[in-house]
Amino acid sequence: MLEIFKKWYRRYLSEEESVLLLVLLTVSVVLLMTIGDILAPVLAAIVLAYLAQGLSGQLQNFGLPQWLGVAVSYLVFVGIFFGFCFALLPLVWRQMLGLISQMPDMLESTQQFLGVLPERYPHILSRQQLGELIAVTQTELAGLGQVLVKQSLASIPGILTVMVYMILIPVLVFFFLKDKQQINDWVASFLPAERPLLRRIWGEMNEQFSNYARGKVLEVLIVGSVSYCAFAWLGLSYAALLALLVGLSVIVPYIGAALVTLPVVMVGFFQWGLSTEFYTLVAVYLVIQVLDGNVLVPFLFSEAVNLHPVAIILAVLFFGGVWGVWGVFFAIPLATLIKAIINAWPSSEMIELPRPAS
Repeated sequence: MLEIFKKWYRRYLSEEESVLLLVLLTVSVVLLMTIGDILAPVLAAIVLAYLAQGLSGQLQNFGLPQWLGVAVSYLVFVGIFFGFCFALLPLVWRQMLGLISQMPDMLESTQQFLGVLPERYPHILSRQQLGELIAVTQTELAGLGQVLVKQSLASIPGILTVMVYMILIPVLVFFFLKDKQQINDWVASFLPAERPLLRRIWGEMNEQFSNYARGKVLEVLIVGSVSYCAFAWLGLSYAALLALLVGLSVIVPYIGAALVTLPVVMVGFFQWGLSTEFYTLVAVYLVIQVLDGNVLVPFLFSEAVNLHPVAIILAVLFFGGVWGVWGVFFAIPLATLIKAIINAWPSSEMIELPRPAS
């Protein structure tokens, strides 16, 4: 066993840079698990600055000076950021409060719908079972109401935190764009002068993540906008709230689409019942999901992030469990980083298992 470990060590950790990379990974994991919530706005600002830098680079390719490209890209970012915070979020918040206020009416409609089931399908659901189901549902909803009240009181510090983030993130993005070269030089001063392994990892990560991040932003905007237009055209209540959920759901592949389907279908059912409008809503929503998965995603991403669906789901579950909501959002980039590290990690020799003595 000791011989196997020695050969494994010689294969994967024989180079100085491999040991350095292992130390950096260990420190990064410890920091994320301990002070990940504190670092979350910094990481979010890095991602947003990365996206803005892409726009700045495109403007410089058209002949604009660097300072002007940075200024234009930052102004575009600030406009989108504050437009989202002060225009879209208040509308979504009002619709969410309206949806919560309609919960009792929805519960009553559900009871009326379930009340006819024992008559139509007595062999599946009896009146006694229906009564027990309604009693359990009412108890759970009462408990949910108490939880919502407690959470609303406990969310006051969270609201203050969001307000701080609204100021802190644009400031961080500005300095990341303005002093990009200085920050890069400062980080590079802690690394070896010769670092081919880190360069290979960064090269693969930069190519995949740049395509993924910019493509994902476009996908969120396109899917969210198309969903809002479709929901508003159908006259669906809470169209902005549901469209925002559908747009954000594409950030978490597979899981996001499955989770957001329930509120869309429920709101449509409580508004129209089993009518033509409801079936039209379901059909339109399915068309949006099919076009997103089979047309938009291949067009935007191609082979940018070549991860197996199982790997994506495991990454979402793992990083979401470790880092909460932020882990869900950063699961795909982190999984891409891990894949790049595995592909670029050097190996000096093949491991040969010791042969048993004859």
